[in-house]
Amino acid sequence: MCDYEQLLNDADMIGLQVIEKKFKSHAKGLCKGSKIGIKKDMTNTEKACVLAEEIGHYHTTVGNILNQENASQRKQEKIARKWAVNRMLKIEDLFDAVLDGCQTLYDVAEYLGVTEIFLYDAISVFKQKYGMQYKWDALTLTFTDHGFFISQNGMK
Repeated sequence: MCDYEQLLNDADMIGLQVIEKKFKSHAKGLCKGSKIGIKKDMTNTEKACVLAEEIGHYHTTVGNILNQENASQRKQEKIARKWAVNRMLKIEDLFDAVLDGCQTLYDVAEYLGVTEIFLYDAISVFKQKYGMQYKWDALTLTFTDHGFFISQNGMK
């Protein structure tokens, strides 16, 4: 089962109705009560990333947050995005991708089944959660302004 199919199943299990539709706006997804609308003409990878965030809104958001000029609404958007990242990825997934030969952020995103934009969000979430470095076994992941790199024993 791909991530999108698994997320559809998860949504169904908690009583959410997910409808793929064509939006009149530029929105990719919207959550209202127990209904989630997902933009129809996207790849399953894009749909998975959007659906994860919309489920995050269901769990974390209160009220209408469409006005992103409002600081509290931007904060709620960030909280839902963080929820989505934590649902879709673990920091160890970045190590797995690099150890399996991924060399660019595009490669990592494709390997992990997420969009590049979602990967950038994940990097930001991980950086806030773990700081500028994360050690795993004999490897160190170091975050940079434009992504991350992994070194062995602190060597680049």
